[in-house]
This record gives sequence, structure tokens and C-alpha cells, in this order.
Amino acid sequence: MAAEGCTALPWRDPDWPRAGLPCHSADDARSISAPDMNGLLRPAETEALLLSLEVALRSVLFSLPPAILIAWILARTRFPGRTLLDAFVHLPLVLPPVAVGYVLLLLLGSRGPLGRWLAGHFGMHLAFTTAGAALATAVMTFPLLVRAVRLSMEGVDPGLEEAARTLGAGRLDRFASITLPLVVPGILAGLVTAFAAGLGEFGAVITFAANIPGVSRTLPLALYTAMQSPAGDETALRLAVLSFALGFAGLLLAELLVRRLRHRREH
Repeated sequence: MAAEGCTALPWRDPDWPRAGLPCHSADDARSISAPDMNGLLRPAETEALLLSLEVALRSVLFSLPPAILIAWILARTRFPGRTLLDAFVHLPLVLPPVAVGYVLLLLLGSRGPLGRWLAGHFGMHLAFTTAGAALATAVMTFPLLVRAVRLSMEGVDPGLEEAARTLGAGRLDRFASITLPLVVPGILAGLVTAFAAGLGEFGAVITFAANIPGVSRTLPLALYTAMQSPAGDETALRLAVLSFALGFAGLLLAELLVRRLRHRREH
């Protein structure tokens, strides 16, 4: 049942919680702006910050293995449909995040084909959970990680791999001993960039995981909630500044990591 003062939403998934888009209860507004003089951040803001860090970290850890594989396929192989795969991988960059979240909801919601299968065979539920927020974030940041790793792989001299092949090294050995060490700067840069972007993901998360305190209310969702409160301007400003600081620090760290690793490799 929708919260008092809110209009029921016509989502197809019956598990859509009352804390989701587009409205919030009075308790939500009070919790996000409840005063706490013991620290710089209030309890709800600290909770949103820690949850954002958790979601972003889980998303990049989930994305890294397939991102390396896809980047290697795009950088080192030629096959029919390669251009289509490249376009599909980068599709989240040009789609509205809400559309991505809605597709995830249709596929992985309690009535979706994959959602029913996961629930029936493994008892796993992703929609409206922290894991679902991490999955939605992973989908949105996956192209950033793939692109960084792919560009780094394309910068590796294929002659090095060919020389190793002539010495009897197999494809996996060549990748593990030559290619992978040389693309570490690209991997780290992609990880940090995807992590920083994941901290700010909004549309896909609120559509697939809703806006549940302690479960899926990350920093951007907490900022959105504060903006809906008449007394939330101070909280919204604080969260906005924190989001800017985290994003800037992430991008700066990615650039410093790449420069330092390149410098060490050249010397």
C-alpha cells in the first residue's frame, strides 16, 4: 500500500516498496534531516555515505572480471558482430538510466523471467535490495571500465605477445604474463573511474532498487529525498558538496595512479 499522501505507482512488480519513486513519507523526510551535533554528518547522511561506498565497491568488483574479458575480445579478436557487441556494451552510456533500471526490473523483478528463475532455484532476490542497487550501478558503469581496459590493451605491442607465442607460450600464458601486467594502469584507472561514477548513480538504482533507507538510499537518493523536504535545504547542500568532493577525488586519484604507474614502468 502506498504511503499516506502518495499516489500508488502502476509498476508491474508487486514488491515495489512505498519508499520508492516519486514520493516519500514524512518519516523519510524527518530521518534525512534529523539533527546530530556529534559529527559533521547526521546519522542518515552517514548511512547513505557508507551505503554508497559499499554499493560502488560491490559494483566494480562484480564488473571487473567480465570487463577484462570483454575488453580483451574487443581489442584482440575479429569476428562477425564485433561492432554490435561493442555498441551493446556501451549502450548504458547513451540510454536514460531510468530505462536501464526498468529493463532490469522487468527481467529480474519477482515476475521477470530471470527473477523467477533465481528465486526458484537459489532463493535470490535482487529487486529492491542492496545487491540490486550494486547490480544496477555495475550495469551503468560497466562501459567505463571496459573502455579503460580496452584502450590500455590496444596500447600493448602485439609483437611482445607474438614473441612469447613463438617461444611456446599458450594464449592464457601470454595474457597472464605479458598483457595483464602491462594493462594494470588501465585497469586501476577504470576501477577508480567506475567507482567514482557509481557513487553518483541515481536513475537505474531508484528504478530497480527503489529508495529504501539503509538498503538502497545512496548519496544521490538521500540528496533527492532531502530536496523533497521543506526543511531539507541544508542537508541537500551538504550532500551535494560531499558528492562533488567524492567525484573529484575519484577522478584525481585515477589520473595520479595512471601517471605513477606509467612513470615506474618507463623507469
